[in-house]
Amino acid sequence: MDERTKMLEKYSSRVYRNRKEHVIQIEEEGANPGIMANTRSVPGIMTNRGCCYAGCKGVVLGPLKDVAVITHGPIGCGFYSWGTRRHKGKCEDGRNFLEYCFSTDMQEPDIVFGGEKKLKQAIAETVEIFNPKCIMICSTCPVGLIGDDIHAVASWAEKEYGIKCIAFSCEGYKGVSQSGGHHIANNGLMRHVIGTGDAPPAKRYSVNILGEYNIGGDGWETSRILKRIGYDVISVFTGDGSYEDIKNAHTANLNLVQCHRSINYIAEMMKTKYGIDWIKVNFIGLTATCESLRNMAKYFGDKELIDRTEEVIADELAAIHDEVEYYKGKLKGKTAGIFVGGSRSHHYQNLLADFGVETVVAGYEFAHRDDYEGREVIPDIKEDADSKNIEQITVEPDPSKYREMLSPDEYEEKAKEIPLEQYKGMIREMKKGAMVVDDFNHFETEELLKYYKPDLFFSGIKDKYVIQKSGVVSRQMHSYDYKGPYAGFKGAVNFARDVAMSLYTPAWGFVTPPWKTKPMLQGKLAGGDK
Repeated sequence: MDERTKMLEKYSSRVYRNRKEHVIQIEEEGANPGIMANTRSVPGIMTNRGCCYAGCKGVVLGPLKDVAVITHGPIGCGFYSWGTRRHKGKCEDGRNFLEYCFSTDMQEPDIVFGGEKKLKQAIAETVEIFNPKCIMICSTCPVGLIGDDIHAVASWAEKEYGIKCIAFSCEGYKGVSQSGGHHIANNGLMRHVIGTGDAPPAKRYSVNILGEYNIGGDGWETSRILKRIGYDVISVFTGDGSYEDIKNAHTANLNLVQCHRSINYIAEMMKTKYGIDWIKVNFIGLTATCESLRNMAKYFGDKELIDRTEEVIADELAAIHDEVEYYKGKLKGKTAGIFVGGSRSHHYQNLLADFGVETVVAGYEFAHRDDYEGREVIPDIKEDADSKNIEQITVEPDPSKYREMLSPDEYEEKAKEIPLEQYKGMIREMKKGAMVVDDFNHFETEELLKYYKPDLFFSGIKDKYVIQKSGVVSRQMHSYDYKGPYAGFKGAVNFARDVAMSLYTPAWGFVTPPWKTKPMLQGKLAGGDK
């Protein structure tokens, strides 16, 4: 009996019917079996997902350093989406609001009588104290239920204070996970921010980095490498990003998509509206970083840029060669499990492979089928009722700002050798026998630890300590356990160092939980005397 069958047979028949299509075991390397994704979690199961609001405010909008993002809702929602992430940002012009948690702190009377008055008060205080160039309002579940019109309040604020104010109806119950919030945030940025700047056309080798949230400084390290080669980074969506930069994102000549799930909507819309091509990149891992840099140079097709790319790659690799070889000796032959959101479960398999670590189980919290199987399956994905809660906006070519970087023939030639608007997904790179699990939960995590016995397990905040207390080394990939950066060449060494230290200091493996040696629960039959 394989591991998949062993795990699923422990479910009730109802849960089994739901979960069986979300769990697959790779039978042949390079194969692409289908998987179910982006559907509702089973009620009562301890899923690791977040909500629609968390995806909009916590992931996409939260890292914007010069924007005051106000959570219209209870304070717990605002704190959750602010206090657990490490999207760093450098202060410019005295405006860096990442240290602050803006919330209307809705109470019971606000739920009963409405919270629009309180939202206006919060905006007035924000303008008076912080004087931001832009305010964004993110609504949580109670707001959608009671019907506060945050868009009307945003319009009022723009007229009252003469600043940009944008509302995002991203109530937590919309969609089935964070993914819905990503889409809503993408729509809002596309409608109200991108293309509103008046900067002149950028340099020829100019790029936007999409889906980079600067966790632990990843975005800074990626930008350092790109600028060293000669690229002009126009904007980053949205780690260390700013409202002012994103306004002029339409002037870039190429979009680089790092996190496919959270930002592919903007990449597609910018292609339609401004003619900017996009390629899928991965700056996590040595091999992946080299490949991404070479693909970028091939897109522009300039020999001088291609040569400069190779020079920088050679220099960066030479600088870390000894450390890489040292940590390969420490990590080669180990196995790992990875369950993270976004594209990280795929990206980190590449980085682990650079150090000889094989990924045996992997999955996403909020992926869609194309994140697993590749973008060619998008036409076959059927929308359910939950997906229809998220607005699909349509854009048209901008008559004054649209431009084609490549002719149709040039585009076809480039697409044969680089991932132009392509993404093959995670499954194709998984080894035979490996398990892929969508929307994993705590029960399945514990079962997979028993069956595969991985040496390392990379996950998120909610299940890190469950894994550690099982005696398995666990690294937290949502905020890097307060370490990083892990991107690029230097980041790969940082990652290997942190993993090796964890692996060779297995403190949790020496601890025996008390429930393994004696019963922790006591009880008696109801109605009995004894």
